[in-house]
Amino acid sequence: MVELKQTLEQRQKLTPQQILQTVLLQLNTLDLESRIAEELEENPVLELPEAEPAEQESESRNENGEELTWDEYLNSPEDFRIRTKYDKSQERREMPLEDKPDLIEQLLDQIRLLEISEEEKKIAEEIAWNIDERGYLATDISIIADRTGAPEEKVEQILQIVQRLDPPGIGCRDLMECLKVQLEIAGNNDLALRIITDYFMDFANRRFEKLQGEMHCSKEELYEAMEIISGLNPKPGEGSPTSAADLIVPDIVVEEIDGEIVVDVNDGNLPELQLSPVYMRMLESGNSEDAEVRKFVRQKAEAARWFLQAVQQRQVTMMKVMKAIIGRQSDFFNGDPSVLKPLILKDVADDIGMDISTISRVTRGKYVETPYGIYELKHFFSEGLTMDSGEEVSTKIVKKQLKRVIEGEERRKPFSDDKLAELMKAKGFPVARRTVAKYREQMKIPVARLRREF
Repeated sequence: MVELKQTLEQRQKLTPQQILQTVLLQLNTLDLESRIAEELEENPVLELPEAEPAEQESESRNENGEELTWDEYLNSPEDFRIRTKYDKSQERREMPLEDKPDLIEQLLDQIRLLEISEEEKKIAEEIAWNIDERGYLATDISIIADRTGAPEEKVEQILQIVQRLDPPGIGCRDLMECLKVQLEIAGNNDLALRIITDYFMDFANRRFEKLQGEMHCSKEELYEAMEIISGLNPKPGEGSPTSAADLIVPDIVVEEIDGEIVVDVNDGNLPELQLSPVYMRMLESGNSEDAEVRKFVRQKAEAARWFLQAVQQRQVTMMKVMKAIIGRQSDFFNGDPSVLKPLILKDVADDIGMDISTISRVTRGKYVETPYGIYELKHFFSEGLTMDSGEEVSTKIVKKQLKRVIEGEERRKPFSDDKLAELMKAKGFPVARRTVAKYREQMKIPVARLRREF
């Protein structure tokens, strides 16, 4: 027999407006531009305002009311653009990007010029399309053979041809093969080629004395070979032409004007939006006999209002968060960018009375332009460490000090993590060996054995 039960529970249910605000809040400026363009296409009630005829006419006349000629208009020093709320075009200009093919397009162009059969070119193109951003082959030879219907030996042969295109070493399967191909193409040092071919692990682990003994070479010859190897490119895919995605557009601008810190949201490139007067008059008049049409317009008008409110709320929230960060990191914004205090998301959330998840969405993937450079908002957040003096400092300061200690070590005898912890403690930073290892890995600094130089 079915048993009926009654339960009481609490659930948090977001309204469509809240969901929209959450979605827009986590977008950076470039993504928001795309989102606005999509909304303009989908919602006919949302539109761009048209310039008033009077404004257009006034722009074509000078101060005396006389009509400007084309020569006067084009040579005028005035900027006749209609300005938005935030406009920095006079102070900061963007350089146009040169149209260059990306890495795969460069490879495909070279493959088309090779004196090989069409079948072999198809294999080469399949190899090119399977090269990752580092320049390494991201799939197995057998898979390419299955896709092209060619034997693995043939694919291996074509792969060697591709690896010797520009940049040399492209399409290799590991670091050893990548360095070996580059040395074979250069052909300027047989000792370096032997090191990579026969003693790669000894080279990778910096066993210089063992290499010298195995190779039966002088110290000078080994040093020359190591210099040649260190000049090779371990990631041939990097260094390709910069794409638009590599550019950083700050979402917030912080300036010092007359001794006061001013915060602006960088919305100069965002279009100004409004509700369509035509559709709004249609709703107000109520003359439409088609109930479905009225319902459609009403829904679109409501969605348009929500969208406009969400965009405005995004700007307000970003301003609040940035001002809270400035208040917490006053030393940084008052002229000492080397000083950062410990700061966590909860501190900012408490300051402005918002949820931690909201602060996380605002700071994730967004950048601020300051008088000292462009920083990701996450840059201003870090845990704290209490020094021997009792002062609490940001872990970013600790990492900078650790990096200085490592940079000052003797390259032939680099410090171990235990020694680094000892030296840091002597400078007033009580960090354990495990903490030193963690910070070193976060800064992508290798262990002492791999930092050793010949």
